[in-house]
Amino acid sequence: MTTDVLVNLRRLVPRLRPAEARIAEAVLADPRVAIDSTITEVAKACDTSPATVARFVAAAGFAGYPEFRLAVARAADREHVEQSRFRIDDSDIDPRDSVDDVVSKIAYLEARTIEETAAGLDRVALDRVADAVIAAPRIDIYGVASSGLAGQDLQQKLHRIGLFATCWTDPHLALTSAAVLTPGSLAIGFSHSGLTVEVHDALEVARASGATTVVVTNFPDAPMVDQADLVLATTARETRFRSGAMASRIAQLAVVDFLFVRVAQRRYAETGDSLARTYDAVQKHRLDYEGRPRP
Repeated sequence: MTTDVLVNLRRLVPRLRPAEARIAEAVLADPRVAIDSTITEVAKACDTSPATVARFVAAAGFAGYPEFRLAVARAADREHVEQSRFRIDDSDIDPRDSVDDVVSKIAYLEARTIEETAAGLDRVALDRVADAVIAAPRIDIYGVASSGLAGQDLQQKLHRIGLFATCWTDPHLALTSAAVLTPGSLAIGFSHSGLTVEVHDALEVARASGATTVVVTNFPDAPMVDQADLVLATTARETRFRSGAMASRIAQLAVVDFLFVRVAQRRYAETGDSLARTYDAVQKHRLDYEGRPRP
């Protein structure tokens, strides 16, 4: 959990009762709903009762409504400062936005996604995953759709420094590979929602085979986490025109980079040599600036 109440509310929504979820969504859409209102006024605005608002506040980790309202106010102030830095008033995309508006808003959202993911990332878990990567004789990576792209990026990076990793995006191939992992192997699953059946099942089989299992997800309380020895949590924002498949990709790629660099640091000499040799290996496949193949 991060210290930003709005970040935590986004993660909490899937686990809330319908009435409590309405409150969370109202606050996320407009934090002034909580900042400028009493508990009774919030209940009326969200078509529920003050008792339900109190239960929601407790579920969000606060002792009472005044503490919750103060936390929302602080988070909203930070959000306003960041939006001012990007010269935008609202981060959501509107059909009438100019091209400058779209570029500024996307830049803001992607920068905030990376900053919030970095702020909330479990550093101890990150280093434990890095240690497991280095020690593993074999690394399986699972992901489908956009999460598969993040998995493929991790595979490519690890291969470039001489570590054997395979990213499986086909569910049957993932399951058969997971079934023959051995103790000491590592299985890493990417799923923004933490609900992807194919990734969950592959991790379950990998864990039964004795592998160490890792989940990279935006929702650390999702069912898939039950199959994980270690969790690396992202923080991705969704907007009307910018789906989770975009936001999650940015956050997951940031985690891939954090993990890769920690692994590279621990294998500093080997990493430098591997990167140099893999760079040299592809130079004949590049054109020079006059468009001619290099000798």
